[in-house]
Amino acid sequence: MATEAILPRGTGQWFDSDDGQHWWFDSGSLALDFAYTGGLDRTGREWETVHDARELNEWLTERFPDVAPTAGGREFTDASTLRSAIGRLARQSSVGETLAPDDVDIVNLFAATPDIPPVLSGGARQAGRTNARPHQALGTIARDAVRLFGSEGGGRIRECSADDCRLVYLDTSRSGNRRWCSMQRCGNRAKVRAHRARAAAE
Repeated sequence: MATEAILPRGTGQWFDSDDGQHWWFDSGSLALDFAYTGGLDRTGREWETVHDARELNEWLTERFPDVAPTAGGREFTDASTLRSAIGRLARQSSVGETLAPDDVDIVNLFAATPDIPPVLSGGARQAGRTNARPHQALGTIARDAVRLFGSEGGGRIRECSADDCRLVYLDTSRSGNRRWCSMQRCGNRAKVRAHRARAAAE
């Protein structure tokens, strides 16, 4: 028998920049991915991808296949509250600031609600196999945020090193020296600039 923890797929999502570039950004965290559906801390509206309940349903069911797409206005309001709090905490953590108590309270409130439970396969009954509700997915996301901003984050929440980029990510690399939001985007731009500088010097 196997335990089917009804967990989301891996982290990361596609972004479309204002310059027309389509690129993959792996934030390293489900909670950060969710915060970016609202533009993280609302300073980068170009990253916002979920604007209403319909788009919230699409995002949640893509991440959590067993979640029923039943989110409405109330669920969207709650989701917006949670993702904004996570976004602000992420920005504060990335620059070493003290986490805002009000936002910590919001995350803790959602984390205290029922999340999506794991299910042991192989049984004859179907208890626990009904579709989870959107609020349960928010509970799961909030619990990931608790881990992210607690001891498991380990000081690895960082901003991209590029001067013109403020994207925040969890550095999950073994060496802990990730510098860029994405090698497809800022990492590649940095390499091009370095190559041009060497060529000019020569």
